[in-house]
Amino acid sequence: MTDWFTVRWEDGAVVLLDQRKLPTEETYLRLTDVESLARAIEDLVVRGAPAIGCTAALGIALAADRSPAETPAALAADVESARERLARTRPTAVNLFWALERMGRHLDKGLANGSSAPQLRADLLQEARTLVEEDVGICRSLGLAGVSLVPDGSRILTHCNAGALATGGYGTALGVVRAAVEAGRQVSVLADETRPFLQGARLTAWELAKDGIPVSVITDNMAAHLMHQGEADLVIVGADRVAANGDVANKIGTYGLALLARAHDLPFYVAAPCSTIDLRTATGADIPIEERGRAEVAEFGARPVVPEGVPVRHPAFDITPASLVTAIVTEKGIARAPYGDSLAALLH
Repeated sequence: MTDWFTVRWEDGAVVLLDQRKLPTEETYLRLTDVESLARAIEDLVVRGAPAIGCTAALGIALAADRSPAETPAALAADVESARERLARTRPTAVNLFWALERMGRHLDKGLANGSSAPQLRADLLQEARTLVEEDVGICRSLGLAGVSLVPDGSRILTHCNAGALATGGYGTALGVVRAAVEAGRQVSVLADETRPFLQGARLTAWELAKDGIPVSVITDNMAAHLMHQGEADLVIVGADRVAANGDVANKIGTYGLALLARAHDLPFYVAAPCSTIDLRTATGADIPIEERGRAEVAEFGARPVVPEGVPVRHPAFDITPASLVTAIVTEKGIARAPYGDSLAALLH
């Protein structure tokens, strides 16, 4: 599918495609310490809930690999320090915590089995690499599950980037698009620009153009007009966390898009792996919403666009109520309302 990758382990380092520089530069960063990796997550070198989870898992493996500890207990202490640092990077994306918990369980299992420090290092690296490989397979299964929702000739409106760049590979919302194309469907995509970081304009358009899938970029405030003109047939977005009741946290602007879809009688689909479903979070009101810094809003292309001294607000995500979600597509199938029942059934 691609001649590029989002995240991988190479020779003792975590290598990330620097998404801040797309679409004009394809630059890879080779990170060899946990602090640099954590900052890369915070600075949006890598973004998208599944990709953040993959990166965090490799970060745990990196911590173990770089630890000078000679005993299992000392190695575990170094890994725990890394886990705490990585857990502070992005509070909304639940895949981050899911991946850290999975790596923690794997470490605990090794300790219980009496593994040596070298064996723990090797096992943690293998588990992290397995997690990344599984993510690609999960996205492919998710895409196949969603093909039935995409009629031939569909004009699909999406927000932010929920493609291969946001995952270990293939994508969630764009995974459904890719699977539909592979199934022979003729589809096209309208990609919301997605202010303020322009993930739609810079990243979604870049991915789809690379794959030869027809895509047009629109600014966020054009969606209502194009829906009214009959130029969109359905909406598919990704998610950073899905609460037990089906409320969805996703990139800021998703809630407004869901309201527009409802007003124009268009289906609004969410594509997310089961690792993004958080049954421990009852509703969207319980999901922490990350507030990011001033610069991403007050500057455009490093040029100030807001007068100095004027405050800005920058919630990075919003909550779309379950009542506006037509269906949630996962690798285990499609969930529909009542989500409290259907999501729990998928996960058990």
